[in-house]
Amino acid sequence: MQRRILFIGIFIMFLFSSNIMANGALKELSDATKECIDCHKDENVSLYQQWGRSKHFGANVGCYECHAAKKNDADAFEHNDYSISIIVSPKDCSSCHEKEVDEFENSHHSKAGRIMGSLDNVLAEVVEGNNGLVTEGFPGGVSAAAVNGCWQCHGSEVKVLEGGQLDAATWPNSGIGRVNPDGSEGSCSACHQRHEFSAAQARRPENCGKCHLGPDHPQKEIYEESKHGINFYANVDRMNLESSKWIVGEDYDAAPTCATCHMSATPNQDISHNIGLRIKWNNRPVHSKLSHETDKKWNLSSANITADERRKKMEDVCTACHNPNFTANFFVQYEGLIDLYDQKFATPGEKLYKAAQPLLKSDAAGNRIKFSEKIDFTWFELWHHEGRRARHAASMMAPDYTHWHGTYDLAKNFYSEYIPEIEEVIERGMHSSDPKDQAAAKNLQKVLDEVLSSDNHKWSQGKMSSEEKEMRKKRAKEFKERYK
Repeated sequence: MQRRILFIGIFIMFLFSSNIMANGALKELSDATKECIDCHKDENVSLYQQWGRSKHFGANVGCYECHAAKKNDADAFEHNDYSISIIVSPKDCSSCHEKEVDEFENSHHSKAGRIMGSLDNVLAEVVEGNNGLVTEGFPGGVSAAAVNGCWQCHGSEVKVLEGGQLDAATWPNSGIGRVNPDGSEGSCSACHQRHEFSAAQARRPENCGKCHLGPDHPQKEIYEESKHGINFYANVDRMNLESSKWIVGEDYDAAPTCATCHMSATPNQDISHNIGLRIKWNNRPVHSKLSHETDKKWNLSSANITADERRKKMEDVCTACHNPNFTANFFVQYEGLIDLYDQKFATPGEKLYKAAQPLLKSDAAGNRIKFSEKIDFTWFELWHHEGRRARHAASMMAPDYTHWHGTYDLAKNFYSEYIPEIEEVIERGMHSSDPKDQAAAKNLQKVLDEVLSSDNHKWSQGKMSSEEKEMRKKRAKEFKERYK
């Protein structure tokens, strides 16, 4: 015990004495870290080697500097007369990286764990899962689908058992919105994989692919299809990924990566770990929202940076390689797609779904049973999958994903799945003996008629105007004349 207290005292002296150099590096490894290394270089060779390649090693920042814990910390445990913790939280990292952690904690990344109360979590815990995974932290059980899926990207609350041990259902977990035992939100190692913390690795697009891929947000696939991704993989040896400053247009110009656009330095902007400050539109919800409005809802300090200011920040990134006219026209195209999605599919689709609610399955108390009918899945996928794919793909210049995986799937499923399902719900309500159901069915029919008679959908009812028909014939004739 006395030896542990002595070493803690020595470490504190290291932090507050001239032993810390101007750049934040220690002059030499602490005695405590040297003791850690004596064992772990043999017991955990790969971790030791990864640390040996890191900038931490070069700065004499070692095991104990990151893993040291106070005895009363929730996840602290005794290890060879030292009080340590397995988890290195953003709060721990902030002792050296204060600016980066402050930016990260005010970003959407660190709040990703808040999805646990959303529709996605209902899917993972109820629709897809059960309470079959029983651990000490979850004696009543928890869904293995949520533990192995949602929680590993979004993060979960890490539960600490007696003696500082971590519950198996919540650890390991590098989810970027993880709720740590010290109360901090987030995980730096979600992007900066321990123990090397390689900048080059964090800058590569694959780094984001752990979470940003798949049917609902395929940014990785979208990037790979885009000219940006094609240029990156063709010219990766020219990307200068190991550069300390890594300024686009100065240190590299072959292609941008995810990091380039969303957080890395430009000639006019410093690096920022708040990845939302260059994003004008939040394309996650049913309807795209201005990003500062989402920040305000989440009580983030960055809410005072308007969406238009964020667009200017992104334009600054774009113009490191593209001219202003190219950049301005890109945003016209992108925002046109957002408007199309919202006007043609999101707004009328949501209106129909809301009008259908009184006719859909409910429990004895009258509460809707989510995802209990096919129409619930159809509507969810229209906005959550196809609608997102179209918007995200347009934002990253991926035409095939915008069309065939986006607007085509939207249209196909809207007309061939969703509308017939709405009609089936109407039919069911009309034949109900309950006057309330009959009234709800009549109202839903009225809404459906309004939607299908609108300019966006009247073509499907054979109601296209004669002027538009003639215009389309003319264009078809011109096309055939050009290529005959």
